[in-house]
Amino acid sequence: MENEIVHASGPVLLVGGGECTDSVLKRAAAQASRIVAADGGAVPLLAAGVIPDAVIGDMDSLDAAMAARIPAGRIHRIGEQNSTDFDKCLRNIRAPLVLAHGFLGGRVDHQLAAMTVLCARADRRCVLIGREDVIVLAPPDLALDLPIGSRLSLYPMGAVSGRSEGLRWPIDGIAMRPDGRTGTSNEVTGAVRLQMDAPRMLLILPVAQLAALMAGLAAAPGGWPARA
Repeated sequence: MENEIVHASGPVLLVGGGECTDSVLKRAAAQASRIVAADGGAVPLLAAGVIPDAVIGDMDSLDAAMAARIPAGRIHRIGEQNSTDFDKCLRNIRAPLVLAHGFLGGRVDHQLAAMTVLCARADRRCVLIGREDVIVLAPPDLALDLPIGSRLSLYPMGAVSGRSEGLRWPIDGIAMRPDGRTGTSNEVTGAVRLQMDAPRMLLILPVAQLAALMAGLAAAPGGWPARA
């Protein structure tokens, strides 16, 4: 598809209006190929001295004074109310990886909505980055080099099963679902490999393991197709 608003060959920084600090955003912006704000996510970017390349959303959280600081051609209003601003952004970004700050912490309903979008837009590889954790939809096959003893949690957003190597409690043969068996608070015992049979499993790691996660995602052999 070529009708997305943002196209990038490298990682894209996406910022929401939730918890994020100036120092974190400045570091993330310096490493991103493009910078996108989800509606009011432009406010913390501007506070950090960063002008986004695009602002996408219904624009109900960006006041006129803030909008005036952004070139008009970079503001993309999508008025429909059937999706969140995070969804509006993710479906309009074509990039190998989206690093999303400001969507974890704060309101629980917003966090749940963001995690739901990760599954709904399974073909868009995106990492939610918070103060304590990073969350990604596990791809079909993922190898990770993590420190022994690291916390690794798996949380199903629907019925899903998979296989694992390098975990204290293997998941092979276990049918997981959100109202049944989950895989929180597992522990790394060696080289990790995860294989999933459906795009419904969230992988949750400590934020200190972001670089290792990014390396694993970059080397992952394939992703999920777009949902019909």
